[in-house]
Amino acid sequence: MKIGSIEILPVLDGVGRENAHEVLSRPGVDDAWSCHSDQLDEHGVLHLDLGGFLVRTGDRVVLVDAGVGTIDNGQYSGGKFLRSLAARGVTPEDVTDVVFTHLHFDHVGWATSKGQVVFPHATYRVHAADWAHFVEAPDAQPGAVRKLGPLRSRLETFDTDVSIAPGLTARHTPGHTPGSTVYIVADGDQRALLLGDVVHSVVELHERDWEAVFDLDPVAARAMRNVIADEVADSADLVVGAHFPGLRFGRVVTASGTRRFQHLV
Repeated sequence: MKIGSIEILPVLDGVGRENAHEVLSRPGVDDAWSCHSDQLDEHGVLHLDLGGFLVRTGDRVVLVDAGVGTIDNGQYSGGKFLRSLAARGVTPEDVTDVVFTHLHFDHVGWATSKGQVVFPHATYRVHAADWAHFVEAPDAQPGAVRKLGPLRSRLETFDTDVSIAPGLTARHTPGHTPGSTVYIVADGDQRALLLGDVVHSVVELHERDWEAVFDLDPVAARAMRNVIADEVADSADLVVGAHFPGLRFGRVVTASGTRRFQHLV
């Protein structure tokens, strides 16, 4: 994907599998997925691709999210991230920046490994609200502290919408987590939005009132998701969620007042 002179490439790491009816639904509706069964396998399982995005802009080599890591528990499995990067001609030493949409385990897996920073020359960045929630809070999860603690000496947090690199801007989108962030890639009149987990499935771009059990504040998350989806609808803006099939981009279009996601051909 090219946005002007900026290149965006998916970096696949693995896949997650969730019972769709348990994790994503319309409140009060028992069989909300009946209209979207094409998004599930024959067992009603929603497959979530895991990984991140490589953004080349100017002399910067930026990773947006860092996959799930070497986890393989039958539900979530990773391990391909560094090989996927190598296939793009990138070594860990080449990466100048690692930015996180948020700090859930399936987005930070290759941030560190066995207590060591994986991308030794990179500056790591995340919204301050997520760092406070996942790492600094008295009730922070020990696993998150172990995984992310080694980043402290290389970490920069931000608490406002901020330019990360030429053509790459962070936009605070709280709801899924306190510091949930969308990254906007722009050059000239072209834009692409890396949505992170503001949207887990393309279905959430169709349906206005669905909720995900992963959202810390479901009401705020739903409102933010609709704000962004309405903003980009019927525009030239490209969007992609962190778990969309193949990490493929598309556009939000409307017909008879109903939104839908249309993959690029």
